[in-house]
Amino acid sequence: MRAPRRNPATAPAEARAPGTGASPVSTADVLVLGIGNLLLGDEGVGVHVARRLEQAPLPPGVAVLDGGTGGLHLLSCLTEHPALVVVDATIDGRPAGSVTRLRPRFASDYPRTLVAHDIGLKDLVDAAQVLGAQPRIELVTVSIADGCGMSLELSPPLAAALPRAIQAVHAALDDLRAEAAIA
Repeated sequence: MRAPRRNPATAPAEARAPGTGASPVSTADVLVLGIGNLLLGDEGVGVHVARRLEQAPLPPGVAVLDGGTGGLHLLSCLTEHPALVVVDATIDGRPAGSVTRLRPRFASDYPRTLVAHDIGLKDLVDAAQVLGAQPRIELVTVSIADGCGMSLELSPPLAAALPRAIQAVHAALDDLRAEAAIA
C-alpha cells in the first residue's frame, strides 16, 4: 500500500509536484489530470497514468494531479490552467487497452464516461465555460471492457496499454507546447 500523499491541489504554491521535473500545480501552464476509481480496476487507469508520470521528468510548466473520481472540486483545475491533458477510461466498444487522443471542442464531444464519475468531466467543462474559462483540453482515453469488477490492479490489456497512454500524454504536451510557441 502506498504511503499517504499530500494533495498537490492544496499544497502551498512553493510545493512541487512529485515528479522530478514537474512544476508546482498552482503555477503550472499545463496540468495533466488523471481521473478514475482505483477500486474498480481498469476504471482507475487515468490515476495509474498520473502516478507513473509523477515519477518521471516532465517539461517545465507541467504539473500532474491524481484527480480521483472527479467531481466539482476539480473545477479550479479548469479555471486556473490554460491547458490540460485529461486521462480517463472509457467504454467505447473498442478493444480493452485501446488508447485514443482527441481534442474535444464542446462538452458533448467527450466520449461516454463511467458511472463512478459520469457527472464529473462533462459537467466540469460546462461549469468552467459558464465561468468564462476556456482551457485547451487534450483528452487521452483508454478503452475498458464493460462491467469492471472490484480490483486494485489493472487487467493485463490495460497494464500493457500504460506505456501507450503515457506516450499519448507526451504527444499532447508536445502539441500544446508547439501551439504556445506559435501563438
